[in-house]
Amino acid sequence: MLLSYSRLTCLGLLGGGLLLAACDKDSDTTPTTVLPAAVTFTKPGLYPEGMQYDDDRHHFLVSSQTAGAVGQVNDSAQYKVFADDPQLISSIGLHLDVAGGRLLVAVSDPGYNATRTSAATKGKLAAVAIFNRVTGTKTGYVDLGGLRPNYPAHFANDIAVDGDGNAYVTDSYAPIIYKIDTKGVASVFLEDPSLQAPAGMFGLNGIVYNPNGYLLVAKSDVGALIKVPLDSPSKFAQVKLLATGTMALNLSGDDGLQLLDNATLLAACNAQGQVYRLASTDNFVTVSGTGSFATGAVYPTTLGRRAGQASYVLYSHLDSLQAMLTPPVKQFQLTKVAF
Repeated sequence: MLLSYSRLTCLGLLGGGLLLAACDKDSDTTPTTVLPAAVTFTKPGLYPEGMQYDDDRHHFLVSSQTAGAVGQVNDSAQYKVFADDPQLISSIGLHLDVAGGRLLVAVSDPGYNATRTSAATKGKLAAVAIFNRVTGTKTGYVDLGGLRPNYPAHFANDIAVDGDGNAYVTDSYAPIIYKIDTKGVASVFLEDPSLQAPAGMFGLNGIVYNPNGYLLVAKSDVGALIKVPLDSPSKFAQVKLLATGTMALNLSGDDGLQLLDNATLLAACNAQGQVYRLASTDNFVTVSGTGSFATGAVYPTTLGRRAGQASYVLYSHLDSLQAMLTPPVKQFQLTKVAF
């Protein structure tokens, strides 16, 4: 239902004269279509890796490698915990499944959560926790790494959901994509040694579902994009990156992916400090670069789509965490991508 202007509860001016709507998450107020250029929030040492935007609740959702909890951030840059549980050692990629009414959280243990990491899970954990998207109540937890205990390391990284509600999860330390069906039953969807990354490096990373019947997956260690048919995953193929002008397309460090339409993909390349817009005219047999957005040295990891009109990129600063720099980063930014 279209609401009148009088239903907007509050308007405010933030730095730079930017007009924002500050709407309570429990109201049914329609937010303004003027979106902030950036939302910078303060939470020392949070180090989020995953991010989504909930258009119905009017807030960002962000993960945390150090705290585990999933937080919510509004346009007033206020952070508060949305969902937490002792099984959230480090929350990594997020997927907001609106149709299914759930938030899927990739769970790993890189050893940064001082209160929850353990020798039993450090570097060996791959799981998905499931939460009610409105209340933040945990409704499920699915172990994935236990399906292949023969691998020395596991790291659940990112999640995609197909049109039938099946979830697909990348493992960055093992050459595996897992599948979780609508009943919560986990299986190995794809396993191939050619997808293995060198020890200590991230391999399979960001993942999205294309309604044309396949997954697109980032492989960070080699800067590749992999196309995986849902009906025949063993026939996966590397997408050819076509030269753009006089420059070869470089996706090194490709991390989070976002599909804008069936032929347009955004890729955040963390160590490069770039977001690339990619276009395909042949169903992702090949892609060309059609735009780039420089973030600077903030280690951009992932993207969230807002109001169907703008993409935001997360400035994670995870490189500072990995280098154990002190003091910890205090501020993190969600920035609107402009090409």
